[in-house]
Amino acid sequence: MTRRVLQLLIGLVLYGAGCALTVEAGLGVDPWTVFAQGVSVHTGIGIGWVTNIIGFGVLLLWIPLRQKPGIGTIANILIVGTSMQATLSLVSAPSGLFPQVLVFVAGLLMVAVASGLYIGARFGPGPRDGLMTGIKARLGWPIWLARGTVEITVLAIGWVLGGTVGVGTMAFAFLIGPLVHVALPLLDTGARASAAREDDIRDTVGSGGATAAAGGGELSAPGTRARQSRA
Repeated sequence: MTRRVLQLLIGLVLYGAGCALTVEAGLGVDPWTVFAQGVSVHTGIGIGWVTNIIGFGVLLLWIPLRQKPGIGTIANILIVGTSMQATLSLVSAPSGLFPQVLVFVAGLLMVAVASGLYIGARFGPGPRDGLMTGIKARLGWPIWLARGTVEITVLAIGWVLGGTVGVGTMAFAFLIGPLVHVALPLLDTGARASAAREDDIRDTVGSGGATAAAGGGELSAPGTRARQSRA
């Protein structure tokens, strides 16, 4: 149990730090972070704190879906955004394309390892992942449709609000699933994952092509700077 708790906490801290590095890289981030950036730009609230607030809001959507949060779900809401905000206050944005790419890759790999840690701890899904599986369970939608619909929606809203959408968004969509697929078996606290568990994991980490299709070249909403959200 102690190992699982430590693995959960370390994974969530690393997840927030990895997301912060992708923000600082400025090449585009995952859809939910685009959304958090956009809200942050317009409210002046730090992107990490916004991430926590959004996580709580998503958790409320679990109620009509009859989903039950686990310890990991609550910890996710409290820790990921806090770690993200702390990292943003310590790390400066890189200057130049090559350093930007290095920082983005470091962030992406950190998120992949962190995902393997917190999912492998088996304390319940994060609020966003639980939303996807809840839609699948209650509405009968295939997971790719549930995830694609939700993530394209938050991506579009976030971009309009000023979040950064770019090549990094596409890279995240295509690479995070395979990377977590490699990391998770090494970090799963169970001796063996059942076939059902593996299916659930694929549902959780598989972004599919829908999000990537919404990405593209470096884009930003007119007159806004997503990095203002570091404040």
